[in-house]
Amino acid sequence: QVQVVESGGGLVQPGGSLRLSCAASGSIVTIKVMGWYRQAPGKKRELVADINSDGTTNYADSVKGRFTISRDDAKNTVYLQIDSLKPEDTAVYYCHADLSRDNSLILFRYWGQGTQVTVSS
Repeated sequence: QVQVVESGGGLVQPGGSLRLSCAASGSIVTIKVMGWYRQAPGKKRELVADINSDGTTNYADSVKGRFTISRDDAKNTVYLQIDSLKPEDTAVYYCHADLSRDNSLILFRYWGQGTQVTVSS
């Protein structure tokens, strides 16, 4: 069994910052990619950022320069530092972990339950 749990969402004023965390736990052999998606009301879920096991990062154009993704492999945790928040960043943020549960190294994607980020004055 694998669990992916996000934390750190909340209400913040425009221009503010938040740090989201996401920890994967359970029967895990290796985690290849961890990342964040978000879904605003009435919109499709979109990629925000992800980070590979070799440290390679990928960001949506809309968040480049404001969001920073990082990971701590010892803790199976990924972080998303969000700065200069805008009202359009309001969404539910979902974490995913692409991981293998055995030595076959076949990867499966596990999702967290989501954490709400609301940017409003």
